[in-house]
Amino acid sequence: MNEQNLEKLLEVKDLRISAYNDEKQEIQIVKGVTFDIHKGQVVALIGESGSGKTTISLASLSYTKPGLEFTGGQVLLNGEDVLTAAPLRQRQIRGANVAYLAQSAAATFNPAITINEQVTESAVLHGILSQEQANERALELYHALELPNPDRIGYRYPHQVSGGQLQRLMAAMALCGNPDLMVLDEPTTALDVTTQIEVLKAFKKVIREENSAAIYVTHDLAVVAQIADHIVVLYSGEIMEQGSADKIINHPGHAYTRRLMDAVRPKPAAGMGGTVGAEFDRDVPALSVEQMTAGYGGIVNGEPAIPILRDVSVEVNNAHVVGVIGESGCGKSTLARVMAGILPQASGKVKLEDEELQGSLNDRKLEELQKIQFVFQMADTALNPKQTVGQILGRPLEFYRGIKGKEKRAKVAEILQMVELPPEFASRYPMELSGGQKQRVNMARSLAADPEVLLCDEVTSALDSIVGANVIKLLTNLRDKTGASFVFISHDLSTVASFADEIVVLYAGRVVEQGPTDEVLEPPFHPYTRLLISSVPELRIGWLEDTMQKREMAVGIARGVEITAVGCPFYNRCPMGIDATCDKEHPPIRELENGHQITCHRTVEELTEAERETQQILRGYEKLVDESMKVVV
Repeated sequence: MNEQNLEKLLEVKDLRISAYNDEKQEIQIVKGVTFDIHKGQVVALIGESGSGKTTISLASLSYTKPGLEFTGGQVLLNGEDVLTAAPLRQRQIRGANVAYLAQSAAATFNPAITINEQVTESAVLHGILSQEQANERALELYHALELPNPDRIGYRYPHQVSGGQLQRLMAAMALCGNPDLMVLDEPTTALDVTTQIEVLKAFKKVIREENSAAIYVTHDLAVVAQIADHIVVLYSGEIMEQGSADKIINHPGHAYTRRLMDAVRPKPAAGMGGTVGAEFDRDVPALSVEQMTAGYGGIVNGEPAIPILRDVSVEVNNAHVVGVIGESGCGKSTLARVMAGILPQASGKVKLEDEELQGSLNDRKLEELQKIQFVFQMADTALNPKQTVGQILGRPLEFYRGIKGKEKRAKVAEILQMVELPPEFASRYPMELSGGQKQRVNMARSLAADPEVLLCDEVTSALDSIVGANVIKLLTNLRDKTGASFVFISHDLSTVASFADEIVVLYAGRVVEQGPTDEVLEPPFHPYTRLLISSVPELRIGWLEDTMQKREMAVGIARGVEITAVGCPFYNRCPMGIDATCDKEHPPIRELENGHQITCHRTVEELTEAERETQQILRGYEKLVDESMKVVV
């Protein structure tokens, strides 16, 4: 995109934002940032947590977080400085001229109000459109964003749609008033890979068709490569380099940009994970579930009113990491909740070292609770903000192990060092820590109980690539030192491939494939495993468009998850589905070597041949790209 031919929409000139400490000394947060956004353009702000991405993007709404002040520079929107505008004018700009899309759509929508009321509210409130016009505009956007049942979806409540649909509905809310600029703050970070593609495709289409502009805030360079025209690389409130997406992705000039690119997780493949020593081996699994069925809404005639998991069997060997992968709603977190006793199963068994556990944690013994610890996804909500780190870690030491006084303080310091934090952190409060530090404290609290199994539920999903990689390294070291087992739940296949010894692939509450990591990933036999791996973005401009040309991707992305009691639940999305068989009969479990299992009506030979054909197509495409590049050179 030639910027010289485009009209400037937003000009950020020498922007400076500061905070002041208790001694009234100025601490610069944003240090003289300058960049432009042209109409029809997407500008990405990238960098680690704390680099100032969100702080700078919010300046376009003339807004700073509490405790921060604008101390210099200009932010010109269509030539008008929004920082010096009157408060009433600033209010008009927010929502009417500049719209903000937050990271969490679930937290943005009011659960008690219908979707359409919320999508149209800002446009009507600012007097941009009448209610009737806003309803018409919303309907157009529902169609443009490729939402299911666009004529009816506005009458639903937020909890009645999926995470990916809610994220696109938030885009409809932002676009309803025809804003000049959208601020997209990590809108796909917490989404699974297939939903992420869905949302990116919709965002890209609507931005192009509406001729609007956007600031895209993210730490994920692979996502940036699919949507951005211009990239601004930030570190500690300063611009390291900026330029076209092609220049930054293919010819990075600054060492920090290259460091960010090195932290991009590679495509999941065999051989990425480490090896497990035999010193912690035992004859029985550390934790297992057998033929387990679970759900919500109570149990009716031996079945959950709302079934989520059906006939699931998983073993977690001692000092092993079992990665559980799948899209949102497939039952990953429900599986962990059953293991922990938070949700009693409707049928089946949960065993700890071959001893059957009671379904509810209220009926389990203290030592059983101690041995299975849950590490929650969001450290911000998992840690008590009114307690110091020392108090947070001291509680499980005292409750489970009876450690008090000086011994407890010494043990807290030891646990902090175990998660690579200094002992002085014991006197700090969670609000004084970074996101990565809070996640380490979150894990340290579980480790304080001296558990045998840690259930990690999306513990790296909200962290940037560099911090997330450090957390995985830490968990690997802890596994090697303590012999603890991990159930690692994630939608990030690259992270799972680098950390897990075994992988369980869940779809619509059923295990479709499981086994050693290398054997599940290469070749990925089940069509759903192939879909997941194909959905991991590559650090390559044009990858999104190329990927959507594949038949299995077009079918798999376009249709949603359906939990079925009959047949294979993946049938409606499967490019290899057999009519009158896959939709009628439950697929058989096919046993391969080393405990590798596939649940599919297709034979192993048919699945292997399908994978071979896919690889031939990809090699042909790569050869075509290489030849075209030679012509360009």
